[in-house]
Amino acid sequence: MKLGIYGGTFNPIHYGHLRTAEEVLEKLSLDKVLFVPAGKTPFEKPEMVKALHRFNMVKAAIADNPGFEISDIEIKTKGKSFTFNTIMKLKDKFVDSKLYFILGTDAFLDLPHWKHPDRIVNLVNIVIIARPGFAFTDLSSSPYLKKVSKKILKDLDKGVRDRFSFDISEKQKAILCKVTGLDISASNIRNLIMSGKNVKYLLPDSVESYIISKKLYKKVGAIR
Repeated sequence: MKLGIYGGTFNPIHYGHLRTAEEVLEKLSLDKVLFVPAGKTPFEKPEMVKALHRFNMVKAAIADNPGFEISDIEIKTKGKSFTFNTIMKLKDKFVDSKLYFILGTDAFLDLPHWKHPDRIVNLVNIVIIARPGFAFTDLSSSPYLKKVSKKILKDLDKGVRDRFSFDISEKQKAILCKVTGLDISASNIRNLIMSGKNVKYLLPDSVESYIISKKLYKKVGAIR
C-alpha cells in the first residue's frame, strides 16, 4: 500500500489542508492519506487547543472521504512528539506499506533542525508542497536539493511541470509536488473567531459546528 502521512497541529483543520491531501492522493496514486494530528510538540504555542479537540476536528473533517484516515499515534504519546519517533512507530505498524511523508516547503527548509533529519529521509519518501507565500525556488538553499537545478524549481513555480522526483537518500525519493495554493491560514481563522466574525467556507461545516459547540478559540465575540 502507498500511504501518505500528513502531520500537523491542525489548529483548526481547514480546506487548505484538505485540498492539499486530496491532490497529493490523486497525483501520486496513493491508496490512503493518514492524518496525524500533533500531540505535545517541541514548540508548544499558547493558542493551540488540546490535542483531543484537534483530533476530533480532523475526524469530523475527513469523515466522508474514503481516501482519508486518521491516527491518534501522536496524541497518545506521553511527553513531546518528535517526527522521527512517529515515523518509526508508523513504519512498525505499516510494515508492508510504502510511506510518503507530506511536508510544506517551509517545514522542509527547517528539516535539518529536526531530530535525526538524515535518518528521516532514509526511512520515508518525502513529498514537498509549496504553501501560499512560499515558492519551490526557496528550496535552493536546502542541503537536500543539491541535485535539483534552479530551472526545475522555476518550472514548478510557473506551472510548466506539476511534479518532479529525485533521490533524496540511498533508499528514498523526494517528490516536489505542485498543488492548488489555497491561501487559508489556521491563525487567521482563529483571529476571525476571536473577533466574532464569519469563518464559513474556510473550513468544513462539521468543524465549524465542533468549534461552536466546544467554544474553542473564543476570547471575545462568537462565530456567526
